[in-house]
Amino acid sequence: MTVRAALGVVGRYVFAGFVFVFFALPLLWLLSAPFDTAPSVQVSLPDFTLENFRTLWDNPYAMRSLGNSVLIAAGTMAITLVLAALASYALSRVRIPGRDTLLYLLLLLSSIVTGTAAMVPTFLLMTELGLIDRQLGVVLVLTGGLLPTAIFILKDFMDSTPRSYEESARVFGASSLQILRHVVVPIARPGLATIAVWAVVQVWGNFLVPFILLRSPDRQPAAVVMFTFYTEGGQPNLALISTFSLLFSIPVVLMYLFVNRRYGFRFHGGIKR
Repeated sequence: MTVRAALGVVGRYVFAGFVFVFFALPLLWLLSAPFDTAPSVQVSLPDFTLENFRTLWDNPYAMRSLGNSVLIAAGTMAITLVLAALASYALSRVRIPGRDTLLYLLLLLSSIVTGTAAMVPTFLLMTELGLIDRQLGVVLVLTGGLLPTAIFILKDFMDSTPRSYEESARVFGASSLQILRHVVVPIARPGLATIAVWAVVQVWGNFLVPFILLRSPDRQPAAVVMFTFYTEGGQPNLALISTFSLLFSIPVVLMYLFVNRRYGFRFHGGIKR
């Protein structure tokens, strides 16, 4: 091995080490700070205590907000999955002029017109519908923002389902919805699992939509309640923020591990080619 090649190998290992440290240090802080009596922004061995967890447990809104986050995330995920599966299946099977252009336009517009840009008309619409300070309004708004991308991704899974399977089911008198439920959905399960985790992650940390649409503290999700762990002067309470962040991250991590172990994540259908 020449000197130049050796330096290249060393440089790659050094770069990989810096990247590892860059991502590992925040995770180490998140795992150690909740158990420290006086955590700082530096990673250090904690002065072990469970008082931070007791303080959160006594907070009337902290633990309830985690339940609110689960409710909003689960509702958004369920509606997104059902509507995206129906729409992607229809777009995959029905030949209409400009179908692919329509998909790309939906994806493009959903990327350009973000939730921040559409917040004023969205707020006015929710006011007219009487959905201000209701979690259903938050679920509907978040679902509308996720649907274009979910439809775009799921259509690829629907396209990979052999039409011969559907034709065989039609011979035995199955309707379109029965074919979708008993034939297409089992084959497209990896795609549905991917969309489910993606939808939950997008909703779980969303701050702006519930912050604007929800008024009652007992209905707000964890991403909004976490904002209350700052003082009026803007100083963070690191003990409570780190502890709540640890609890806040556990459901999403567990969901990812469960879905990845059972279904795996792959961007193609369930038929081997």
